[in-house]
Amino acid sequence: KGRIDLWGMLLLALAFGSLQVVLDTGQKYDWFSSGFIRFFSYMCVFSMLAMLLRELTTEHPIVDLRALKDRTFAAGVFLITVVGFVLYGTLVLLPIYLQTLLGYPALQSGLAMSPRGVGSLVGTPFVGALTSRVDPRKILIFGLLLGGASTYQLSALNLNAGYWDIFWPQVLQGVSLSCLFIPLAATAISHIPKQKMGNATALFNLMRNIGGSLGIALMTTLIARRSQFHQNRLIEHIQPGDLKVQTFLHQSQLWFQSRGSDAYTASRQAVGALYGMVQRQAAMMSFVDAFFLVSVLFWAVIPFVFLLSNPRKRANEVVEKRSVPPTAQPRREAEPEPELLHV
Repeated sequence: KGRIDLWGMLLLALAFGSLQVVLDTGQKYDWFSSGFIRFFSYMCVFSMLAMLLRELTTEHPIVDLRALKDRTFAAGVFLITVVGFVLYGTLVLLPIYLQTLLGYPALQSGLAMSPRGVGSLVGTPFVGALTSRVDPRKILIFGLLLGGASTYQLSALNLNAGYWDIFWPQVLQGVSLSCLFIPLAATAISHIPKQKMGNATALFNLMRNIGGSLGIALMTTLIARRSQFHQNRLIEHIQPGDLKVQTFLHQSQLWFQSRGSDAYTASRQAVGALYGMVQRQAAMMSFVDAFFLVSVLFWAVIPFVFLLSNPRKRANEVVEKRSVPPTAQPRREAEPEPELLHV
């Protein structure tokens, strides 16, 4: 009940709309070297600060940020942001790796991504049953450890990786995600009153999506920047007078000549083949860096789990309070009956 916070809604749309523009087009325009990106960055910061001031002072905010005063909910929001980051970050990395480096067509790439769903499908019923019996924080720690292990396995991939090298890490990652979403949502909102539950879940889901947007933008940027870095480092080891380089160029030139190219064209094609190998290796090394970073993020947020309270303990306290009978009033002693007078 109450008025709709139109100013808060407008500032919210400007803040996150500008943020989305920056994240989606930042790499394309070389980030802050572009006036276009700087403009939307300033708009995002200004709108975000104005929105925070508005939401903390108005009587009926569109997003009630006061819920973040609760330590458990604030820690849960932070953790779901990181989970969204690693979820969507790896979700966008693997198809690019499969299609650009391993040469998978779109259909085969989609099928190679399906084991993650299989892992979630198998793990979710068990996690749902365990959440009501085991401390959810233990399940969260197990999920973070398992997620970090799965992405660490992906960081060991190379250009000769096969389907099964990708299958099992994704199954483990699907199980780890099922161990994260259900217990984290149950734990984060365990202290929120029922009348504020809608606002809390909206803020919780919003930050998950923001984390996903950050994950997609930063992972694609990391791939582009680290690929260039590794390419420069690899080229340093390719010298024209090196015997291995000369042998490779000569054999490649002979191969292209056997395919009908003249000597001049074959020599240029040999150099192009060498440069293509360098690019593929540099791109592969950038994917290794990205997967390793995701595994570190999984493990780095484990200490924040201890900021969450145990919802089962709180539920037991509520049940105990309800089961205690109201304090009984002291019974009044019965007055002695008057003795009958016998005549």
